[in-house]
Amino acid sequence: MRHYRFAPLQELLRLFFPAICYGCGQPLEGDEQSLCVHCMSHLPLARNAAIVDNATELRLMGRVHFDAAASYMYFKQGLVSQRIVHAIKYRGDEALGLRMGLLMGRDLAQCGRFDSVDCLVPVPLHRSKLWQRGYNQSLLLCQGIAKTFPRPIVADALVRVIATDTQTDKDRIGRMDNIHKAFMVRNVSALQGRHVLLVDDVLTTGATLSECADVVLALPDTKVSIATLTLANG
Repeated sequence: MRHYRFAPLQELLRLFFPAICYGCGQPLEGDEQSLCVHCMSHLPLARNAAIVDNATELRLMGRVHFDAAASYMYFKQGLVSQRIVHAIKYRGDEALGLRMGLLMGRDLAQCGRFDSVDCLVPVPLHRSKLWQRGYNQSLLLCQGIAKTFPRPIVADALVRVIATDTQTDKDRIGRMDNIHKAFMVRNVSALQGRHVLLVDDVLTTGATLSECADVVLALPDTKVSIATLTLANG
């Protein structure tokens, strides 16, 4: 008697509703996930972790004290980098978030400038936004980073205590006012005396990361470095 093996439901769904590349909109093939090989090879890369006084550090300079800062790629409106961020941030593409975090971690591990980092801290969401969205995109990136830059993730020590408006439509001053005093350290012992790597998806003016860094640096013997998936136009 011949036995037939039925395709898993996921494969059947893919047959009738093929997964689409976020970058170019074409159907994905084989083992491709979220992005096709072509779009992955044409990302607007920054990859500046190894460079002292890189564009990310210059964006933050004078706003916050940090040991090192880096971004993996540039955020450009209408291009694949914007679609990647939106897929991770608003569509809950966990696999893509982990994948991009893994690439970020690989750069951090290879350059040597972040070797003294003790732990990874995602920029937190307010509990109302976390409940609405169901996940924190910065935590997804941390989980990917930890695969190639193995450090413990401390996800509950830094909290957002004010449910701020979106930063997207605000200018530099508006962003600073909107985010002022929005964060606090809830678990001092988890961060005190440690070199903390703050992780976020987009660096624009640096207002959010500066506020986060300030409350962490208020703890004794604490250092801060910063890693973002993307660096936007100032």
